[in-house]
Amino acid sequence: MTPAPTRSADHLTLALPKGRILEDAIALLSQAGLPLTMPEKSRALRHEFPGVTILELRNQDVPIYVDLGVADAGIVGKDVLIESGRTVYEPVDLKFAGCRLSLIREVGATGEITRVGTKYPRAARAYLHSRGITAETVKLSGNIELACLTGLADAVVDLVQTGGTLKANNLEEVEVLFHSTARLIVNRAALKVRAARLRPLIENLRTLTAQ
Repeated sequence: MTPAPTRSADHLTLALPKGRILEDAIALLSQAGLPLTMPEKSRALRHEFPGVTILELRNQDVPIYVDLGVADAGIVGKDVLIESGRTVYEPVDLKFAGCRLSLIREVGATGEITRVGTKYPRAARAYLHSRGITAETVKLSGNIELACLTGLADAVVDLVQTGGTLKANNLEEVEVLFHSTARLIVNRAALKVRAARLRPLIENLRTLTAQ
């Protein structure tokens, strides 16, 4: 295994998710004082700026990179953070990329829930346990709604933004497990080693998101 490169205490490595969050994350971090611009469309996964390295990752990988110290900090949805189970510092709710994780069934569905399909098995199992529901949890990826429509599952646990997909497929939210927005997460050791860079960033982001 190749050792991670040594970084100076004033250099930050940030883990950001590909896709819809990346552009908003770059814009907000720039407003908070980091010298960032949107990376040009390329196959590059690492982007270098003065004093800052950006790692483009899958959503699910951001908490892992931060927790294990490869990245000093990152931005990720609360839904992904909860599902990861990683112990990182979560100092700022960035208040964008809002959505909710919900229990979903076909409209008018009744009867016992015996199987739940989801991309979020950890969150789903915790919810089911809290409700005393002893249903099987099946991890799926992509088009979770089909689990209800095909009879694979009695219900699904999935993210909802506008609800348009649910209406189009005769589905409805039965209960909201929790609301999710993008969060700044920080490696706990890095908060001490790179305090001179991270603490002002945290305070600037708190000020920006309080407006």
